[in-house]
Amino acid sequence: MAKFILGRVFTGAFVVIVVSSITFFLLRVLPGGPFDTEKKLPPQILINIEQKYRLTEPVWKQYAIYMNNLLTGDFGPSYKYVDRTANDIIGDTLPVSMELGLVALLASIIFGTSMGTISATRPRGLFDFVAVSLSTALVSVPSFVIGAVLIYVFSVKLGWFPAALWGDARHLVLPALTLALGPAAYLARLVRASMLETSQATFIRTARAKGLSETRVVVKHILRNALIPVVTVLGPISAYLITGSFVVEHIFAIPGMGRFFVFAVSNRDYPLVMGITIVYTVILVIANLLVDILYIVLDPRITFEKRRK
Repeated sequence: MAKFILGRVFTGAFVVIVVSSITFFLLRVLPGGPFDTEKKLPPQILINIEQKYRLTEPVWKQYAIYMNNLLTGDFGPSYKYVDRTANDIIGDTLPVSMELGLVALLASIIFGTSMGTISATRPRGLFDFVAVSLSTALVSVPSFVIGAVLIYVFSVKLGWFPAALWGDARHLVLPALTLALGPAAYLARLVRASMLETSQATFIRTARAKGLSETRVVVKHILRNALIPVVTVLGPISAYLITGSFVVEHIFAIPGMGRFFVFAVSNRDYPLVMGITIVYTVILVIANLLVDILYIVLDPRITFEKRRK
């Protein structure tokens, strides 16, 4: 297991280097610069600013400097937010995105698994029809539409929850629901399909023939084996939810990492874009590693050698 995890760590480090390199050069080829404004700066002032941030150096040298600083965990100063570094901004915003994402992840797993399980145990029934129709609709509808509907119903009409900003637990409900409903619907469809397929397996018929209760057959045999393909998608979903949806954080004016990423891209704030991209990549790598380990927990027949292949 230690060898497997170590191999994954090296692979993850390589992925982070590749992603950071591609992002670095893509930012440099995009039209416009970090200090281009509607009212142009005097040429000498612009040169002084670019020299301060070493943007007058050749691109290859900028890359070497950045990667050298990255080894020490330094993402560099923000071009937009004066006297603040990308590390400071990420340090302030990541906990907000983590809190929102973890609540949304927990909600999506609970709702999606529950809906998919109930739907699979009562196929072609009324609940199954409603669940499949609702999950299809939620998967198809963009998150900004879901967020707008939730704000209109629960904030404007009912007044139960605040429409935006970040504060107590009441501010967390609507953005977490907006983030969770799409993944929950996708998980519900995946759990239902996987459980229906697993229920036709020979070992399930054998378990029923032994006289096991239906609850034990469903929970211990069908659901546990059906969750294996579901676990595959939990890695990307977890990273997406934990780092925060750019659109959702922007709609609800949440001071999370996703919202700052939108501003950083529009302002060509290279260090902040790079820092958030790298953090997202690291979380995705860690989530995928945890998914691989969870495979072994759910099905001991899967060895680390098989997962490595």
